[in-house]
Amino acid sequence: MAVVEITREAQSRARLVADFSAHLEAQRGMSQHTVRAYVGDIDQMLAYAARHGRTTLADVDLAALRGWLASMAAQHRARTTLARRSAAVRTFFAWATRNGAVPADPSLRLASPKTAASLPGVLRQEPARDLLDGARDAAAEGEPGALRDWVLVELLYATGVRVGELCGADVSDVDLGGRTLRVLGKGGKERVVPFGKPAATALEAWLGRGRPALAQPTTGDALLLGVRGGRLDQRQAREIVHRLAAAAGVDDIAPHGLRHSAATHLLEGGSDLRSVQELLGHASLATTQRYTHISADRLRSAYALAHPRA
Repeated sequence: MAVVEITREAQSRARLVADFSAHLEAQRGMSQHTVRAYVGDIDQMLAYAARHGRTTLADVDLAALRGWLASMAAQHRARTTLARRSAAVRTFFAWATRNGAVPADPSLRLASPKTAASLPGVLRQEPARDLLDGARDAAAEGEPGALRDWVLVELLYATGVRVGELCGADVSDVDLGGRTLRVLGKGGKERVVPFGKPAATALEAWLGRGRPALAQPTTGDALLLGVRGGRLDQRQAREIVHRLAAAAGVDDIAPHGLRHSAATHLLEGGSDLRSVQELLGHASLATTQRYTHISADRLRSAYALAHPRA
């Protein structure tokens, strides 16, 4: 009989987690990656609680949640991981309480580990130019993979898009005449970003000579392709950027660092913060302010030019 009851309870928890997953995707507009991470966190938390005698959702209390986080801290999990899992639990129990699955929210006093604010690396303008020129020179002979690598870094730097947004783009998202790229950002929000002549040149070479050489009958409309004709994935894109940085002799940089560099160079060139916010697809201006790197020299120059008492 006990086995039957445990099985029923497990089935009930599974249904609840599945409903929570659907809520995150449909109502909260979270990406599939974030939904998978949150659901995995909740599954782990419930498994921990069950091992410690909390076999029903109503049994899970603040002490169990703190014990779960403490067990991961003892395993030296990153503070960012602990912070995300704490956020997942609070989101889950707030939702479960609203839906009557639990009588009270045990996570209300669950503290979130503080995470240090960290920014990705940034290339100054000259090293960024060296990286892009190196990719262009490597593609001069027209080898398809080299043409793909060139357009990858040109678009990452020219548009400031996330690597996942670029890897998810299709050929139909490109407007070469208008020099714009349509991407699908976080929360399923679509935006159109501009790019300049160098990126357009790289795109024309890729679409005219590189992509047709790699495309297969099953390729579909993916803009960037791997060597086997499938859609280029984010891991491959990161490897390409690291390799091109090493070949150019510049500081190691990741795709997110090129996004950061693009934002920094736009601000240094005189762009306003709200325009950069729109380009990057940030929902909050505060995020853009934390994200962008503005040199002290630029701030001093702006102050000297604009302030009446400078």
